[in-house]
Amino acid sequence: MRRTAVVWVFIYQQKTYNINIKDEPDTVKTVCDISFRKDITMIGAIAGDIIGSVYEWNNIKTKEFELFSARCFFTDDTVLTVALAYSILTGTPYVDNLKKFYRFYPDSGYGGGFHRWAKSVNSKPYNSWGNGAAMRISPVGYAYDDLDTVLQKAAEFTEITHNHPEGIKGGQATAAAIFLARKGKSKDEIKDFIETEFQYDLSRHVDEIRPFYKFNESSQETVPQAIRAFIDSNGFEDAIRTAVSLGGDTDTLACITGGIAQAFYGGVPDPVANKVYEILDKRLGKITREFMKEFCEGI
Repeated sequence: MRRTAVVWVFIYQQKTYNINIKDEPDTVKTVCDISFRKDITMIGAIAGDIIGSVYEWNNIKTKEFELFSARCFFTDDTVLTVALAYSILTGTPYVDNLKKFYRFYPDSGYGGGFHRWAKSVNSKPYNSWGNGAAMRISPVGYAYDDLDTVLQKAAEFTEITHNHPEGIKGGQATAAAIFLARKGKSKDEIKDFIETEFQYDLSRHVDEIRPFYKFNESSQETVPQAIRAFIDSNGFEDAIRTAVSLGGDTDTLACITGGIAQAFYGGVPDPVANKVYEILDKRLGKITREFMKEFCEGI
């Protein structure tokens, strides 16, 4: 296969980055060269996506499972999360990067509505109330330093495609939960804010939700359950296992939960971070590390 190298040079916050992104197949892997993994931005969400990827069509309803199956892979949740990180880093339009990254990874499991939108010359939003915006929003919870801005930016980045009120609410609630966790708020404080601001019912324990929960791609039937999985967890790995155990859209549930859990528990375990970087290709790994360097230090 012919490979073409493209060098993107961009300026963000008066800093210049040179990222050499090659058109390489997804099988090319990279090894994380970072030994300190406290508050690595986005890795929690990406880990959740990868771990949950093999259970979306094979729900298991238990927390006892191999964390990284040999069949694990990154999905559209990861691709579009990294596309948002790239947009924030470079200041380039997210609408353009959504379509660009779709072309980079056209077979990553996108929903039908996004497929049609990404292929179309028309870039108008399609009024989606699905969970696709909440799954990709985690960079916003790390990149901005006040809650009002987080909510504003979450809405802006969400409504590019998901301009239905429920889609916007899901994106904002996820970003707000990450931001509040990152700022040291307690689980009760996060729960109270989400319930008050977004009218989500977070009262049921995951053990009450699990027996009756089924696959549902709506934001309103994914985001509250993912947040509750975080609330009922006792650590990062347990949060991911709890989200996957609910069943349903497991990669997206665990992606949302993972972003919040990472911020709350102060990082991602080294073995999990290492495995994520082994599975990501060079392009996605490179952008993730650049975003981490810019927004992780000093958090």
